[in-house]
Amino acid sequence: MRTAPLLAGAASAGVAAGGAALARRVARFRPAPAAVPPADATGLDADAAAARLGELIRIPTVSARDRALVDAGAFARFRERLAELYPHTHRVLEREVLGHGALLYRWRSGTERPPLVLMAHHDVVPVTGQAWTRDPFSGLVEDGWVHGRGAVDDKGSLVAVLEAVESLAAAGHTPARDVYVFSGDDEEVAGVGAQLAVQAFRDRGITPWAVVDEGGAVVSGVFPGVPGPIAVVGLAEKGLLGVDLVATDPGGHASSPTPGGAPARLARAVLRLDAAPFPARLHDVVLGMVDAAGRHAPGAYRALFANARALRPVLATALARASREANALVRTTVAVTELEGSSAQNVLATRARAHLNIRIALGETVQSTVDRLRRVIADPTVEVRVTGGSDPSPVSRTDTEAYAALGAAVRAVYPEAVVAPYLMVQASDARHFAQISDAVYQFMPFDLSRGELDALHAADERISVAALHRGAVFFRHLIRSL
Repeated sequence: MRTAPLLAGAASAGVAAGGAALARRVARFRPAPAAVPPADATGLDADAAAARLGELIRIPTVSARDRALVDAGAFARFRERLAELYPHTHRVLEREVLGHGALLYRWRSGTERPPLVLMAHHDVVPVTGQAWTRDPFSGLVEDGWVHGRGAVDDKGSLVAVLEAVESLAAAGHTPARDVYVFSGDDEEVAGVGAQLAVQAFRDRGITPWAVVDEGGAVVSGVFPGVPGPIAVVGLAEKGLLGVDLVATDPGGHASSPTPGGAPARLARAVLRLDAAPFPARLHDVVLGMVDAAGRHAPGAYRALFANARALRPVLATALARASREANALVRTTVAVTELEGSSAQNVLATRARAHLNIRIALGETVQSTVDRLRRVIADPTVEVRVTGGSDPSPVSRTDTEAYAALGAAVRAVYPEAVVAPYLMVQASDARHFAQISDAVYQFMPFDLSRGELDALHAADERISVAALHRGAVFFRHLIRSL
């Protein structure tokens, strides 16, 4: 891993350049005390929660952009089983079904205070073509792990939320503000469930106090120089843009090819984009993460992170080169995900197409991104077609009572963890809620290893029973602290 030497070199260069002023900032760069009483886990059964998650994994709620390919029966069985597994939740909370099967629950408090919204979608991505070592829809609980598609993304989060709500509802607890639980049925295909929920809130004049959805987690060993756990809480999401690059030709027999044909021009366009990545910039959200985590770093790292604001260009370049994950934090990324040419081996392509999956950095827009693509490609015979897109989400505030409560709940369950803001590089249902709230946070309260993170959307997705239990403890503590 190249992160350590790159950032250490950047730190040495920065300190040498800054002298006494940088040294003074390092001296003031100290971790703030953040001790809170531990969360109470009484009444939450880790093994029972794991078994219930296993049952829900066994129902293959695989979403698809083409509704004709969706097994509506599986989603109906999921909704039915959810009501059976969490009877107190379904007795106390009001439930409505939105669209094709998104679920919106309301737990009334009897107050007019703005509500807390807890989110976790229940649709999952396909497993086709993946080499699983176990049946991906077995929901197997074995040796302290729950295995299967959706274990983390995102049925695990839904179970953690419902375990917390169920235990409190069974005990007769009434929250201090309304609590909504939203579970989308089409998040993985950028569907409409969350948009319908947002519209329902708008129609009813409701502005959430806070929204918590999937995103960051409790991770260790991923931030240079900080060996302990870091709870990264998403404040914003990068934008999402789909683009087709299309080149056309008259075609003909493959025995008489045309130089510079459609595939060649398309390939040249792709290579130009690959050779000219978007510029790396350190946005304030990423700077906040560096500031929070860097206070716990030693030596040269501490010197770099203490002076991150003054050393933005140096740090942005170092992060861009450190790893693909760090690179995604500091620039707009372009991934070629589909290539298409002729439909026959001996026929020249009349149309060559490449699809670009683009994640837009904060501070840029769909339009500015498309404009740059055209400038870099510099070929009018290659058409740039936008297939869909959305600008980056607004940045949520950290100076709110809600963010403080979220941080306190993290420390109550993970006392050694550093709480740090984070930029979500994927897209989630939460981005729609940013239209009605300035306190939308992307955070899964699970401590996840590198292997567990790498298994998301891939083979052998899994979550530990212990992590699932800690997630339920987190949500219950958060609700009780309202």
